[in-house]
Parts: sequence; structure tokens; C-alpha cells
Amino acid sequence: MSSLNHWLVPGCALIALAGSGCLAEPAGPSQVGPAAAQELGAAAAPLAAFSGYVMGYFTESPSGTGSNYGLHLAVSTDSLNWTPLNQNNPVVTPTQGTLGLRDPFILRKQDGNFEIIATDLNGTDFSQQNQFIHVWDSTDLRTFTGYRRVQMHSLPTHSWAPEAFWDASRSQYAIIYSANNGTRDVIMVNYTTDFINVGTAQVYFDPGFNVIDADVLVGGGTGGATNYLYYKVANSGTLRGARSSSLAPGSFNAGTYTTTISHGGTEAPILVRSLTANTWYLWGDTYTPNGVFYAWQTAAIDSDSWTPLDQKLYTQPVNSKHATIQPITAAEMSNLIAKWGAPSWNRLKSFNFADHYVRHQNNVGRIDTYPFDPYQDEQWRMVPGLADPAGVSFQSVNFPTMYLRQSSLSLVLNVNDNSAAFRGDATFYQVAGFADASWSSFRSFSVPGSFIRHFNFVLRLDPITSTSPTVDKQDSTFRVGF
Repeated sequence: MSSLNHWLVPGCALIALAGSGCLAEPAGPSQVGPAAAQELGAAAAPLAAFSGYVMGYFTESPSGTGSNYGLHLAVSTDSLNWTPLNQNNPVVTPTQGTLGLRDPFILRKQDGNFEIIATDLNGTDFSQQNQFIHVWDSTDLRTFTGYRRVQMHSLPTHSWAPEAFWDASRSQYAIIYSANNGTRDVIMVNYTTDFINVGTAQVYFDPGFNVIDADVLVGGGTGGATNYLYYKVANSGTLRGARSSSLAPGSFNAGTYTTTISHGGTEAPILVRSLTANTWYLWGDTYTPNGVFYAWQTAAIDSDSWTPLDQKLYTQPVNSKHATIQPITAAEMSNLIAKWGAPSWNRLKSFNFADHYVRHQNNVGRIDTYPFDPYQDEQWRMVPGLADPAGVSFQSVNFPTMYLRQSSLSLVLNVNDNSAAFRGDATFYQVAGFADASWSSFRSFSVPGSFIRHFNFVLRLDPITSTSPTVDKQDSTFRVGF
């Protein structure tokens, strides 16, 4: 199950599909306001009006300790590296139905306000039947009003991974989602103008085999004549793309033009158009292992030319699952950070093992492959250096009396005894990374000339200089992020 994203470009509004009336539960009035529309001037604003992105997601971790089925938000300037908001806690949680959500989708409507829709499922019992989706109205993603569940159909099946878009030819929004029509898994659609009353469910995409998690990019995100629909081949765990000059139901059925795209079992495609370059990104969420995002890029979305993106270039929010990505303005990003706050902790990614993060385990500093539990082992508060405030010390989030320190050149987690020796051993100077100056390396206070590096995945201090072997410089380079 996934959620989808759409782009507002000159001459190209968000898409929608057709139908008449199911029930909202409860029907209550829409609470959206004009703030976003006033800021943008019009919903169909050019990409130049935007300065970054917002991501919506829920969370799951390997053992479930990091699982939370509420709406989480993160922001990014480049759609690749993300800052979780509200300490990676939910900003709103359903109060009806299953009391949880999966696969949230954020839509910017024609008036500039937002609609948030999501799968009504709390947890991982995918055998549950549910004809409803969660819906919220929001002017700014800081307040959420008009909460309701909307019934999409009366079939003995689910309503997974809903997304919505505007179809100018119909003057309606479409809500598309994954369901079983009695023959196989297909993408269904209902049309609406208010996300309260929705039209009769009909099949939107059925290529003749089981599919879920459709993501539509209208006009390629550039106002072009071709629309793109990416989806999961349900029985194989791979992604494929279809295209069509129409947005009508059935128009994508014979339009598949890509080979399969995957990294293990992959689902939840998200197409993202760069705001600054002739580049498209495709995100996929894996379930082998569960909860790892992979990304591909292309300079020609109309061709079958997706290339895996180096994992050094992107970082997902911790434990994030089945996301949605939507462009936002600079003011919207600033307001979101002001409302929800950036994390009080950081994560450190290894340069040469970009799927590995610095953590502590059994009081030993090391790097391990994401994801893992306890996930808090990879979260560090980078506080002013205990021996010199010009440096930094790494305070454990889940053991706040303990800090990462060097002991006989090994990096270990110990309780701060406030001795001069401890303060010195737990202090490091953050400098430009040896392997990449935009990353960081960390020089020891108490062992001058030595830097934190990993060796056989365990952290230790070694003397590193500009003339050190390449692998040593890579081992001692980390990206400070979230």
C-alpha cells in the first residue's frame, strides 16, 4: 500500500476521475480556508513557486517498537534528505474506524489548501475488509479539521493507498485506491468535489493482472501531454510504469512502457519532479527488509531509463513507511518547522556504507545496516563538547546519562562521571569530511590527530591525514542528518 504525489505546473492542474455518491462518516462541513491560495495566487502555480517538499508517512520498525499509525511529517529542500517534524512523532491520529492509518496522501487542492487521505488500518492485518478511508482538511498542515471517514464502496475488500488529484476536464477530484473487484486486485476510482460526498466506485486501472499502489504524475510534472501511472505488480513485488494521453478510467490499461524496477520486494512508488533540474525521482518502499526506501532517477521520464540513485544522496526519516511527497513554498516550510520543530537529535550515516548508521550496541560504538531496533540506538544529541564547547559530544538519546567516548582508542558508551579525563575523551571537533567536504569527520580532543572511523563496522580512533589511504578517509567520513 502506498500514497502518491502530484505537481502543480503551468497549464496543468491536479487530476481527478468520475462518479456519483457514497457516504461520508460523519458528513461535517469542510474547514479549509484561503490562506494557502492567497500565498500561491492559484493552485496551478508553476514549480518555481515552490522551494521544497513535505513528506507524509507512518512508521514501522523491525520489532514494532517504532511503529506508529498516525500521520507523520518531514520537510526537505531537495526531496532527497529529510528533516522529521515533531520529533518524528505523529501530528494527527485517527479517532474513528481502526484508530490508525497507513499510506497517507497529501493533496494540494485547487484553492491552495490541503486534503489528507489515508488507508484506515491500524497495524498489519492485511486480511481486514474496510470500505472507508480517513480524511482531514488543512489550510497549512499545522491544523487538521473536519476529520471524517468516507465510504468508497460496499465490496468485501479493502480501500488501500488512496490518492487524489484534479481532472480539469471533469471539474472534479478523483480518489484512486487499491481494491479487489471480485476478479483481481485493481485500482479503483471515485469522483468528488468536496471529499465528503463521493461518486460510485469504478475500475480505473486494470492491466489484466494484480496491481496495487498506483501513483499518477499528470503531464510528467511539466504540463506535457503525457500522463504517467506507476504501480506495484502485486504478485512479483516490482514496480512498473504506464503512460497515457488521457486521464480517463481504463486509459492506462495498455500503456505499460517500462521494465520492472525493484530492490528486493518493492512497493509504494512515488514519482517526484525536481524543482531545479530536468530530473525525475522514483521512490520505492521495500518489505525485504521492511521499511527501506530506495530511489531511482531519470532525465527522460518517457523512456525506460531509471538508474538507481547512490544511497549517499538520500536519507529517509527513521522508520518511515509508504510515503507521500508534495511541493511546498518557503513560507510553508518555515511555518511547519516553527509549528512542529526539528529533531533534538541527529543520525550519522557512513560515507562508504551508506545504508549503515552510527549506533551503540552493548555499549560499543559501531555502524549497522538500517533499519534496526532499538532504533533509538542510532539517535544522538550533539551537544557542546564536554571539554571544549567549540567541539561536540555525542549524548545517547535512550541512555541520556551516557556519552560516546574513546577508551584505549575504542569508541564506547559510558556514563559521564564528569571527570576531566571523561570530558576530554567524549569531546570531538567536527571538521570537513575527508572523503567529501560536505560531510563531516570528527577529530578527537584527547588524542590529537586521530579521528573517529569504522573498522570492521566497529568505531575506533585512528590518525587520518589528507595523504591517508582512500579507504581510511572514507571510513572516517559521516553525514550528519536526521
